[in-house]
Amino acid sequence: MTPIYDTWNLNYKSIFGAIKRAEMCKFSVRLPKDISLDFPPVLVLFRTGFKERFLNMELTAETDEYNQYTTSYTPRYTDVHYYYFSYTSGGIRHYIKKINCHEGNIDNGDLFQLTVYDENYKTPDFLKGGVMYQIFPDRFCKSGKVHENVPQDRVMREWGETPYYRPDQNGHVWNNDYFGGDFAGIQSKLGYLRDLGVTCIYLNPIFESHENHRYNTANYMKADPLLGTNDDFEELCTEAKKYGISVILDGVFSHTGADSVYFNKFNRYEPVGAFNTKESPYYKWYSFINYPNVYEAWWGIDTLPNVWENNESYTEFICGDEGVLKYWLSKGAAGWRLDVADELPDQFLNNLRRSVKDYGEDKIVIGEVWEDASNKESYGIKRRYLLGKQLDSVMNYPFREAIISYIKGGSVKNFIYSIMTIVENYPKPTVDVLMNFVSTHDIERAINRLGGENCDDKSKDWMAEKYLNEQQYTNGKNMLKSAMALMFFLPGVPSIYYGDEAGLQGYKDPFNRRCYPWGNEDRELIEYVSELSRVRKSLPNMKEGRTYFVLNDTEVFDERVVAFTRQGDIDSIVFVNRSCDDIRIENIPELLPRFKDFGAVCGYFENNTVEIKPYGYTIISAKFID
Repeated sequence: MTPIYDTWNLNYKSIFGAIKRAEMCKFSVRLPKDISLDFPPVLVLFRTGFKERFLNMELTAETDEYNQYTTSYTPRYTDVHYYYFSYTSGGIRHYIKKINCHEGNIDNGDLFQLTVYDENYKTPDFLKGGVMYQIFPDRFCKSGKVHENVPQDRVMREWGETPYYRPDQNGHVWNNDYFGGDFAGIQSKLGYLRDLGVTCIYLNPIFESHENHRYNTANYMKADPLLGTNDDFEELCTEAKKYGISVILDGVFSHTGADSVYFNKFNRYEPVGAFNTKESPYYKWYSFINYPNVYEAWWGIDTLPNVWENNESYTEFICGDEGVLKYWLSKGAAGWRLDVADELPDQFLNNLRRSVKDYGEDKIVIGEVWEDASNKESYGIKRRYLLGKQLDSVMNYPFREAIISYIKGGSVKNFIYSIMTIVENYPKPTVDVLMNFVSTHDIERAINRLGGENCDDKSKDWMAEKYLNEQQYTNGKNMLKSAMALMFFLPGVPSIYYGDEAGLQGYKDPFNRRCYPWGNEDRELIEYVSELSRVRKSLPNMKEGRTYFVLNDTEVFDERVVAFTRQGDIDSIVFVNRSCDDIRIENIPELLPRFKDFGAVCGYFENNTVEIKPYGYTIISAKFID
């Protein structure tokens, strides 16, 4: 049956996904012949807070089955637009709205989304086609180098021990135990990271802080002494560049630490902090309710006082010519990942991007956003992250949830809809640099999520020494391989959370932040991840090739296999098997009639038959027939 409207089909919407401002796009609907119209249908568009705009549609094609009506729209404003179609038959008004992600349906469904972004919006090339590696600095590698000026109140632990997690008698978890990972340790492993295929390191916070996660910044202009000096960081960036690896920093700008130069609640520093005196140059950065003991804090945690990001002094300190952003870029950083980006106001994000791009257009800005960043609302405001003036990319949590759910047995169609929704809603420049992952420092490791028990209702005591048994580890590892294949070959940039490639386990914080198991790695898993990197690097389509899914609407449709293309001069077609079965798909030319000139890339492809090994992947090449 001919769809009434389909956003994935260029015959209905002439440009797939988001469009640039001032870029003309054609919209067509196909109404069944038996519908008698009082007058031609209209396209109705609007932006949140603005009136609807009605565009008349004209009859452009007729068949025995349907009449096609078309109109065009050239947007004048960057924004998220919403739209639907309307027609009147027999005096009754009807609507064509969205069902199942991309098709139109009469009289029920949701609004379609059209993201319109700035026509000059570009994202840095250095990350495209590459592989990212996330490092929690205290837990990746300890060089043994003696560091000066390390605070005496830190508890130093033996490498590999279980992190402290129990609260004190007042219910406070101090996070003051350290394992000594440092810049020199990371530098010593650059060869390992290069061999793994890594082209970019993302470091969790490195600034002086007095908790091991370092999200409670004490001094933005100084590296934490346990990691090394500012010059040590610069040396790391210089050496990493020789290996073809860039380094991105974590920017925590929505709050500082209470134990900091700026707030100084515990009098560690000279008494000029906002907590010490209202005459402090930092006093107006914070919001005191009852000075000095009651103040606004991040999620009510009193060790993390919130800042007013748009305070002129604070903005200048972070974004100015002599500010934090440009200082660390001058030390060799390739860009910034922004902690809790949805808590940073638009004006501050605008200023931040200008500052970073003023230093260099090739510097990247990535935001921590857990939902669809194109239509996210936070604190009553529709966010403008991806319209061209704020972020280059976001952490791709929607992909992560889609991958994990599918690998654990979820519907392949739900997986496809989840992936395609993001690909469709985000500007293409953003899609090419999306930060894809299956684990991070904020969630349990994927091998535990896939192979172990659900930990959502479990206590910290349960998680602390809970390891997968042999069978659970094998199952988790196999499923992790499938998940990583999806992560590596879907659009965006795969991000490996340190130790995932070595079989490192861990439920939720802080157990997902254990020390890298040097000397006890799963070498087979490391080689598998290295192979994924080598294959990815060999395929030019991985850099910017668009994606669409194949097989899911064919007679051989199988929930255990997902297949998708990365488009280019020669398309790459990726097949991933989530099951323990060896799966063969025959008659590929008949199943994929819009392609020709099929060839093997990796895995088994002979006699027009694809074989996908258990928990494995196969990639073939083909020429798309226009």
